Amino acid sequence: MPSKTKKVGAAGRYGVRYGRTLKLRVVKIEKDQKKKYTCPTCMKQSLKRLSSGIWACNKCGTKMAGKAYRPGNI
Repeated sequence: MPSKTKKVGAAGRYGVRYGRTLKLRVVKIEKDQKKKYTCPTCMKQSLKRLSSGIWACNKCGTKMAGKAYRPGNI
């Protein structure tokens, strides 16, 4: 049986509900929030999201406020 998530990826968990466009938006947001970003302090690719608007570097331990799904002006 083929996978149900070929076109919408991880948002396939919503099944036939909500429409394709909204599911694609969810996929983009989830990719952005789970991605690692460059830390402005130590310049390493290790800045991760702790919770909504809170970002922390795994290498140098810096915590900073940013946007909900992406760090501020990075």
